[in-house]
Amino acid sequence: MEFTNIFYVLASVLFILGIKKLSHPKTARNGNMISFIGMMIAIIATLIAKHEYEIDFQTIAIGIIIGTIIGAVFAIKVEMTQMPQMVAIFNGFGGAASALVAAAEFLKTGEITTFTLGTIVLSIFVGTLTFTGSFIAFGKLQGFISGQPIVFPGQQIFNGLMAMMLIFVGVYVVQSPSDMNYFYAVIIISAIMGITLTIPIGGADMPVVISLLNSYSGVAAAATGFVLMNNGLIIAGALVGASGLILTNIMCKGMNRSLANVIFGAVGLVQESTGDGSKKQITIKSYSTEEAAMIFDAAEKVIIVPGYGLAVAQAQHAIREVAEILESKGKKVLYAIHPVAGRMPGHMNVLLAEANIPYEQLKDLDEINPEFEDCDVALVLGANDVVNPAARHDTSSPIYGMPILDVDKSRTVIINKRTMNTGFAGIQNELFGFDNSIMVFGDAKDMLQQLLKDLKEL
Repeated sequence: MEFTNIFYVLASVLFILGIKKLSHPKTARNGNMISFIGMMIAIIATLIAKHEYEIDFQTIAIGIIIGTIIGAVFAIKVEMTQMPQMVAIFNGFGGAASALVAAAEFLKTGEITTFTLGTIVLSIFVGTLTFTGSFIAFGKLQGFISGQPIVFPGQQIFNGLMAMMLIFVGVYVVQSPSDMNYFYAVIIISAIMGITLTIPIGGADMPVVISLLNSYSGVAAAATGFVLMNNGLIIAGALVGASGLILTNIMCKGMNRSLANVIFGAVGLVQESTGDGSKKQITIKSYSTEEAAMIFDAAEKVIIVPGYGLAVAQAQHAIREVAEILESKGKKVLYAIHPVAGRMPGHMNVLLAEANIPYEQLKDLDEINPEFEDCDVALVLGANDVVNPAARHDTSSPIYGMPILDVDKSRTVIINKRTMNTGFAGIQNELFGFDNSIMVFGDAKDMLQQLLKDLKEL
């Protein structure tokens, strides 16, 4: 047992180093490999330590092979634009695995201590909630479920009652483990709470939801580690839980909102019109790609702002080609990355890295905002709420106070959107009507390819 704990410590060190390297796109691949090695060490150490219990290695090998095949298919087939959905599913599977292991321990014959029963209840609760909540998040991201908040009267009261019922039946499971009805009730209530806590959260808040559910999956794993008294699982789960909470906090700060507001605020509902029935009208200027190309040709400094529209159109390679021709003409090109751009933390960074865009050109909000003041052209590709100036001054706006990219301070703002539809927050973007803003409508990839052709013809 002593040697096993030594290997668990070694694996934990590798996990920490891996997480550290995952914080930057340039080192993320190495970080992933280091964490993989750490997990392999922990798994092998566990199997060797449990050899005395006559483990069926053939069954374990079959499980490993099936898991490897599924993972390889996902890695090959899933597009970068679908990565948030895949992460949501993996979070759900992680929670489900923890809940299943805890349930298996509960159903084992023999005496179970009060402490173990309590951790089993906790593991099943968090794991099942993570499973159903993650699949609701997947449905919202994939479009199977409306991306707008789904609310019903008395929803918070209902959730509160469900939480009290869960505590009640959880106590009874600990006191009367032989009564299976209470055990089943814990599973059912947890599954319902995962759904009701996730459906009122809008699509704009999905990055926070994904990181929070990732944290939940870690908490479930740590609780299962206490059920099994496995130090390696406790450490790994605690690391995932803690890092997920830290990332959630970072995402909330990026939107200048509390976690409670994200979970219960229902941001993204269609905004009601003002009391007098009026709605502010904006006048937009629509340009062709040929006209936009002439503006780019006269510019010296260009900042590109990628949004989810770019990801959906899979236009990351097209924007790299446009950037390269601009750089060949002697122009400076940078990329502005908002903390909540895309559908999950770091989505834009990874998407652009896939297109071999230099890491040095990717600037976060604090780095890039001072650059807009002497920027000739800011090219906004499918972004909406993260460039809406209303966040600075409109106290009635649901995004008021959210740090935004200061694209409106550029000399010219070229905005590409397919339609004039609102963003995830469900509000009109006043940037579209600014004097220095012009619109180029169309699919991001098609528009950029035509823009590239026009630039080459100049």
